[in-house]
Amino acid sequence: MNTVVFADGTAVPAIGQGTWHMGEDRAQRKREVAALRDGIQRGLTLIDTAEMYAEGGAEEVVGEALAGLRDQVFLVSKVYPHNASRCGIPEACERSLRRLGTDCLDLYLLHWRGQYPLEETVEAFERLREAGKIRRWGVSNFDLDDLHELGEPACAASQVLYSLEERGIEWDLLPWCQEQRMPLMAYCPVGQGGKLLRHPVLAEIAGRHDATPARVALAWLIHQPGVIAIPKAVEPLHIRDNAAALHVRLTPEDIAALDAAFPPPTRKRPLAMV
Repeated sequence: MNTVVFADGTAVPAIGQGTWHMGEDRAQRKREVAALRDGIQRGLTLIDTAEMYAEGGAEEVVGEALAGLRDQVFLVSKVYPHNASRCGIPEACERSLRRLGTDCLDLYLLHWRGQYPLEETVEAFERLREAGKIRRWGVSNFDLDDLHELGEPACAASQVLYSLEERGIEWDLLPWCQEQRMPLMAYCPVGQGGKLLRHPVLAEIAGRHDATPARVALAWLIHQPGVIAIPKAVEPLHIRDNAAALHVRLTPEDIAALDAAFPPPTRKRPLAMV
C-alpha cells in the first residue's frame, strides 16, 4: 500500500478519510458511521475531522465509528483559531477528545491562523503533547511564509487545499514540505462540485486504467512524495473508489497529459482556501 511516513517513523496510508459536512444531519448518522467503518476496513485508516465541522457533530460521528477500532486509526482533529490560546487549546482539546471517545489525538492541527500569537499556540500544543493528550501537532491553511514564521521543527504536518485544479502550492510550499520531510495533507483533493471529474483528459486516462476520474485524480496527488489525500465519502461506491486509488500507478505519459490539461504554476500564487 502507498504510505506516507512522519518524522518519527509513523507510517499512514496516503489516502485517508475526510469528514467535512458529516454530522450536520442526524438522519444521516448511521450512513456516515458505516461509511467510516467501511473505509477503515479497506485500509483508509487515517481520519481527519475538526471541532468546526458541524460544531462538533463530525467528531461525534467519528467517535461512534471508532468504537472498538481506535487502535487501527490515525486520528486527526483541528482547533478553531479563536480557541488557539494558552488556555483555550487544552479546553478545546478536551471537548474534542470527549466527542471522539478517545484519550489522545494522533495529530492536532490549528485550523487556520487567527488572533493569537503563534508562539502561544505552539506552547499550548507542546503542553498537550507532554501531557499525552496529543502525539503530534501541525497547522492547516498556512502558506510558506507562515511556516517560516512558525520556525518550529516540531510541526508534524501541513494541511492545505490541493488538487489538479488548485496546484498553486507546487511553486514553493510543496517542495519545501518535501525537503523538510513534513507530510502535506490535501483537502478537497477531487475538487468541488464535480467540474474536475468531468474533464475529458481525466476520463481518457481513467479508461486506460479501467478506473474512474476520481481514482485518477487521487492517484495523481499521491504519486508525489509526502502527500496525503483526505477525500470525504459516504456512498459505498465512492469509498471503494478511494481505496482503489492507492493501487493505481500512473505512467509518465499520464502525468504529462495531466500537466498539459492542468498546468503547474509558473509564479507564486496566493494560498487557496475554502
